Amino acid sequence: MSTEIESDGPAIEVPADAPSLLGKGTEGGVGEALSAYWSRVRGGDMGPLPAVGGLVVLVAIFAVANPLFLTQRNIANLFTQAAPLVTLAMALVFVLLLGEIDLSAGVTFGTAMGVFVKITQPGGMAWPLALLISLAIGAAIGTFIGFFVARIGVPSFVVSLGLFLGLQGVMLVIIGAGGTYILNPAPILAIENNNLPPLLGWLMLVVALAALLVVALIDRRRRIASGAPNPPLSIMIAKLGVIALLGAAVVFYLNQDRGSALHPLQGVPIVVPIILLIIMVGTYVLDRTRYGRYLYAIGGNAEAARRSGVNVALVKWTAFITCSVLAVVAGVFYVSQVGSADASTGTQIVLSGVAAAVVGGVSLFGGRGRLMHAVLGGTVIAVITNGMGLLSFSAGANLAVTGGVLVLAATVDALARKRSGATGV
Repeated sequence: MSTEIESDGPAIEVPADAPSLLGKGTEGGVGEALSAYWSRVRGGDMGPLPAVGGLVVLVAIFAVANPLFLTQRNIANLFTQAAPLVTLAMALVFVLLLGEIDLSAGVTFGTAMGVFVKITQPGGMAWPLALLISLAIGAAIGTFIGFFVARIGVPSFVVSLGLFLGLQGVMLVIIGAGGTYILNPAPILAIENNNLPPLLGWLMLVVALAALLVVALIDRRRRIASGAPNPPLSIMIAKLGVIALLGAAVVFYLNQDRGSALHPLQGVPIVVPIILLIIMVGTYVLDRTRYGRYLYAIGGNAEAARRSGVNVALVKWTAFITCSVLAVVAGVFYVSQVGSADASTGTQIVLSGVAAAVVGGVSLFGGRGRLMHAVLGGTVIAVITNGMGLLSFSAGANLAVTGGVLVLAATVDALARKRSGATGV
């Protein structure tokens, strides 16, 4: 099923996964909304359901297999371990929605972080300026990819694969074969290794819930003013209630002391509110801005979007820039976690990032997916890695399971699209 949106030009057909555009007529009841959702699921649009189900099963299995899995210390470790992968997966959503791919996102953050760590050695550049330079490197790489994909017409797979190989050579030049630079700036190290004070963790939750409520109410008011469809108010309240309960449970759990008598340790990891901010801003861009609607439209039917007046080349170009810049942010989390950078930084994570997005429900074929889906997929893969590590499985077994999960998710996506096309949903 698709719908039309208003733009400066003619109406644009947008895939059904553009969430703020769905519905029929005015606000209906809860039963009607649930019935419509179930119809979409039966039609093949399952969204994140497989990821949510898989996550529940994995958590149950690992909790039974090893009691340490659900301890406060391990849950906090899980958040910090997942942060780079989840952020990279969110970065890739912007190009996957277009039906494109960026295989160089991992080495993009590796190159940028190689520069960052090297120029912030003792006696070197101040870290805020070095961070801006690193983000500019990401933007430059994204601009390069976007130019060849959007303007020249080279397949994104070929361009990004070329950069995947070429940037590894750049990293060798910057750092040197076998070389390692230690991360020195304390504020960057703190992101993955320090925690918020307990009270600040609760304040973070309140601010996040307030922001979600304000955005939801503004969105409802805008829809009412324009005569657009509105989901039932009870659905909105129920969603906020679930988020509030889960958030409160996490904050309460992580605020418990998970250290020792001599070294107490409590609080939400600092990286968590940063990830939440990225999710909220990115979701707003994709769900509630014209730019986000254009991404869905191009991914659903690029030619139709072009004929409707959308500057397809410009949107694709900026999507690759956004992906590369956000990949550098993932790199910041990565070097904060490991405390150093070397010539191999980022070379192994990009395929896991693609896997995370696809496992979460983002379509490889474009036009379907949300930022939160990538977060769910990244969490699934992080849980697999963490749980199998606790059970002392080898790295090979971990990779084999992750690969199998990716193939399964891609198969579900392909079958869902085939079923959706067959049913006309």
